[in-house]
Amino acid sequence: MKKFSLSLNVVLAAIIVFGVYKFLIEGSVEEAEDGRTAILLTTGERDFVLSEMRGFLEAVQGIVAAIGDEDMAVVASIATPVGSAAIGGETAALLGKLPLEFKTLGMATHGLFDDLASTARSGKATAVTAELGVLMQNCTHCHAGYRFDIEPTGS
Repeated sequence: MKKFSLSLNVVLAAIIVFGVYKFLIEGSVEEAEDGRTAILLTTGERDFVLSEMRGFLEAVQGIVAAIGDEDMAVVASIATPVGSAAIGGETAALLGKLPLEFKTLGMATHGLFDDLASTARSGKATAVTAELGVLMQNCTHCHAGYRFDIEPTGS
């Protein structure tokens, strides 16, 4: 009986480890023909993530315009809502499909918007421009490495 119990515990532990790996680290991905990692999502999940990315892009456009106007208060007001305040609309199912590096990059980008808003409040336009350049590296890294494909039906 002890051997059966030990075997069952080992099997259950392996299932848990695999589930944690799949949910937290790997996600629902496959190699795309263009060399990027394709993240497989439902149409609704894809729309949600792309909407968030569009929000980043719209914020960057507004920030660049505000820097040109030398209006750091506007920069801060644009950067703040896409910073860490924007985190939280994701479902557990969506988070489980995103690979760890993608999640880490997204969280870091939200944090960089927070940093940018803080720097803008100090009134340092040159520092804001430099931080925006760093933030944009996250955007280009993400777009170079990932794409979103619709998961096959029945998944």
